[in-house]
Amino acid sequence: MARVRLSVAERREELLRAAIEQIEARGVAAVRIADVASALGVSNALVLYHFSTKEKLVAAAFARAAEDDLTHLRKLLGRRTSASRRLRAAVRWYAPTGQAKGWRLWIEGWAVALREPALRDVTKDLDQQWKAAIAEVIAEGVAAGEFRCPDPAAAALRLTALLDGLAVQLTSYPGSVPRSRAQEWVDEALARELGLSEEQ
Repeated sequence: MARVRLSVAERREELLRAAIEQIEARGVAAVRIADVASALGVSNALVLYHFSTKEKLVAAAFARAAEDDLTHLRKLLGRRTSASRRLRAAVRWYAPTGQAKGWRLWIEGWAVALREPALRDVTKDLDQQWKAAIAEVIAEGVAAGEFRCPDPAAAALRLTALLDGLAVQLTSYPGSVPRSRAQEWVDEALARELGLSEEQ
């Protein structure tokens, strides 16, 4: 059966999706251009035509995954409801106790970013955008009288540090922290950072 001819943009998108799947399955260090090509039934040369090196393919794949995550985050934070509901929805989705996928992908990405400047730029940009979005909704909640928080940016940093740390524990060391306990800690941190009772 002949393959459908794709536009350059469609082909790149297909390659990036396949790269993300292969990185999730094999890990960043083990994944090869050949794995991505084989998953799609195309040649290594085609992958290299679009991404001249494995490093560029990996960085682009992480950028694509980051874009997907940020799109979902903005959707959650853009709902027409209270700042408290929007923030809790975002944190529950992002937290390793929620529905966010790909924690293994991001933990691997953080490790490789220590040595790969292109990937470091991608992970740093995602981190900054995530914190800025959380700080913005906290500031909206303060302005609306929902929260008491003197420094939304610092609160966003502390919350994301907790979430990232719990993700490492729950993903890398299954069973080290019960998911229900991790969720309690996240709820307690939200209440503390926002000046709320845990029931609010």
